[in-house]
Parts: sequence; C-alpha cells; structure tokens
Amino acid sequence: MTTLSDLAAIDESSFDSVLCVVAHPDDIEYGMSAAVAAWTGAGKTVRYFLLTRGEAGIDTMDPVDAAPARADEERASAAVVGVESVEFGDHADGTIEYGLRLRRDIAAAIRRARPDLVLTQNHTLTWGPGMLNQADHRAVGLATLDAVADAGNRWIFPELVDEGLEPWNASALGVVSTPNPSHYVDVTGHLDDAIESLEEHRLYNAALPEDFPSPAELLGNILGMGAERVRDPMVTHALLLEYYPR
Repeated sequence: MTTLSDLAAIDESSFDSVLCVVAHPDDIEYGMSAAVAAWTGAGKTVRYFLLTRGEAGIDTMDPVDAAPARADEERASAAVVGVESVEFGDHADGTIEYGLRLRRDIAAAIRRARPDLVLTQNHTLTWGPGMLNQADHRAVGLATLDAVADAGNRWIFPELVDEGLEPWNASALGVVSTPNPSHYVDVTGHLDDAIESLEEHRLYNAALPEDFPSPAELLGNILGMGAERVRDPMVTHALLLEYYPR
C-alpha cells in the first residue's frame, strides 16, 4: 500500500520570476539548478545573487586568481539552465557575518530584481543528523529570511529608496536543503540539466577529494531521495524545500 507524502507541491502558477540568493558559486548547483532549469524552460525569469565569488574555496589556488575563475564558472553554470543575470556581492568567502550589512545587501538585490519568489539556502546548523552546515550558508540563509521583509519596508534601510530602489514585496520565500522540508518542486526530466550545470565548475570539482561523489552521483542521490519523500511514481526527481507564501 502506498503511503501519502507529507509534502505538498508548490503552486508554480503563482510566480513568474525568481531570485536565488546564496553564499558561493556552486551552492545553487547542488539541486536548486534542477528547479531553475524547469522554470526557465517554462518561460519564467530566474536571476542569481551570490554574496561572494568563492575565492577561499580552492586550497591550491590563490584567492586573487580563484575569485574571477569561479565567477566565470558560475556564469557558465547559470547559462546551462537558462539564467542570464548573475550578480555578485563583495562579502569575503568564509567569513560572511550575519548582520545589518548583509541584510541590506540582500534587500537591495531583491528590490533590484523584484521577484515573485525568493529562493535561498539552509540557514540551520545541520543538513540532517551528523552533517554540519557551513557558516556562510547559515548566515546568508538567515539574512535572506529577514531581507525579504526588509525589502518591502521603506523605513528599513531608507537609503535604498534614495538610491532609486523602491520597496518590493515578494509573494513567496523558499529555503532548500533544510532538515524539515514542507514542499517540493517536481524536477523530473531535469536531472541532466542539473548535472551539466554542476559540471561547469571544473576548477572547483577538480580540487575536490578523489572519493567525493561525481556530479551525476551526487545530484542523482539528492534529487532521487527527494522523489522518495514525495512518494508519487510519476515524480522521479524532486527538490525539497521549506516554502512560505507571503
């Protein structure tokens, strides 16, 4: 007997534009990009905002060289899934601090992009049992939750209005890769898009340990396990997320 899933499909008819907010190049490519490919293929507009250029992410490459190289890889990765707008902040990789500056930068990005849906990363301490989350991920994820509200209030960071950035209220917020998802995006048919997108991070992937899973193995597991939670035989791959209509 099939047990019904406790997860609900998000209403994809409720939004036409998306802003993905993450800390580093490649953060979007660990599953989120499969949903991006589905959405751009359906005619939705997706933009990326990354707070760093991932300059501290390759042990064998000086940050001065790594920053532009990884930014280029992110742009190539975005292009694979139909994203043309990739914006970078100026925060330092590895030492992003939660606070007003971070919230302001994300709120400004939201006001520039004016998306219906803001999608960000796990802000909690862990990915699940025995798997600690990274500091930058936590800071950016939490700041994005707050910045979505900040972006809609003209009296928070009023200098943004002086810069021509009028308030904007996104209609929904999604948080991926959390231990307790509430919803899912059916990304059946877009696994290969996600794999190709992650494979564009050639320098970063080459520097990973030899026993680190390949893009195909890693994404097959992440999105395949997501589909197992959905428990619908028609859904072979799924991105799980916490979803908050506003």
